[in-house]
Amino acid sequence: MSKTRTGTERTTADAALPEPVQTESPAPIGPARVFRDIRYTSRTLIMPDDTTLPVIAGQVTACGDDQYAFLKAHPDMQLLTE
Repeated sequence: MSKTRTGTERTTADAALPEPVQTESPAPIGPARVFRDIRYTSRTLIMPDDTTLPVIAGQVTACGDDQYAFLKAHPDMQLLTE
């Protein structure tokens, strides 16, 4: 049989968890924007800061302003309008 745990007892797993750290909320980003790759249906684009953007099924999504600027300047990308 198992013993009933009282409200003051903590399990070992609960005791090992650190307290959450309060941080500032991240800066809001614009809406995700989708581009069409007019040259390839699958590839990986590498941005100047070494982050990667995967092209899947001929499309790639910009999730931030820096990604949007990179894709907007790329000659093989066209912004899709919905």
